[in-house]
Amino acid sequence: MFKRNARPLKPENSTSHQGSARTASWLPTVLLAGALAFGGFAQDAFSGNPALAGNFCSATADAAFTACEAEVEDDFWIAKGNCINVAKTGARNQCNKAADAEREEGLELCGEQFQARLDVCGLVGEGRYAPNFKPANFVDPAEIGDTVATNPFFPLVVGNTWVYEGGGETVTVVVTSKTKLIAGVTCRVVNDLVEEDGAAIEDTDDWYAQHLNGDVWYCGEIARDFETFEGDDPEEPELVSIDGSFKAGRDRAKPGILVLASPEVGDAYRQEFALGEAEDVAEVISTTGTASVPFTSCVGDCVVTRDFTPLEPGALENKYYAAGVGPILEVDPETGERLELIDFTPGTP
Repeated sequence: MFKRNARPLKPENSTSHQGSARTASWLPTVLLAGALAFGGFAQDAFSGNPALAGNFCSATADAAFTACEAEVEDDFWIAKGNCINVAKTGARNQCNKAADAEREEGLELCGEQFQARLDVCGLVGEGRYAPNFKPANFVDPAEIGDTVATNPFFPLVVGNTWVYEGGGETVTVVVTSKTKLIAGVTCRVVNDLVEEDGAAIEDTDDWYAQHLNGDVWYCGEIARDFETFEGDDPEEPELVSIDGSFKAGRDRAKPGILVLASPEVGDAYRQEFALGEAEDVAEVISTTGTASVPFTSCVGDCVVTRDFTPLEPGALENKYYAAGVGPILEVDPETGERLELIDFTPGTP
């Protein structure tokens, strides 16, 4: 549940550089001046400009914008090429109109993602994102809950099982006995199974490691999305996507922090970083929250986070954590939709 991956919204069939979504209204004046002077932040050539030195987060946002725009353009021209080969005039015209509309929509999304990434920079700062991911900084997962204290808000004890319900889905999260070695760090494998009407729609293996300070780091995942098509056996859903999967160290992806051990209001942190694929961010908005779910409740001592991703601008979740249990509730603040903890079974260290 609490690392169900936010899927990147990839624009389809769009673009040209006409009417670029990167506009002055979305950029701080000084950053826009630098972009014009140096032909875009992505060159990392602005370090000699005192006004722009150190704005690495915004430079990353600009590079991702350029990549998004190029992808939209590529999709657009593939669509146009396909439209050329539609024989009937009416259908060909409709094909071209659809390509034009999707191009416009794609450019708009690129711009929204760009602004959202700049908003993240305002939270986490302009420094390069280079977490210190070294084996010496992490505990042996086999010792968690025994000789090593658990993170109170996400105890990585083998066998711990959380079951959630909401939105017509059942989500089961299990800390398995499996481990995965990532860049020399031994990570615990946690399985996250999402079911709808008894059929699996997402089956994810998340890889977590606990830092010496108690923070739980998120080192990657393999996310498998399933779909059952009409006429198919519901017991054997078809794998349709692994979008959002990433592994720290592969293709320059980097780990992030899933849950802090000692959260304070205002703490903001990246939970994952695979540019264009996985960019979740969390901000602690309360340590005195109150929530009640079928399994338990916390009154005045819930940790509450605001979770979002620039890949889905506008999407937002508030998550509630109870000490000793872990994540108990996820709420969409716009719709009020809830995913609630209905059962928790503790494992054995």
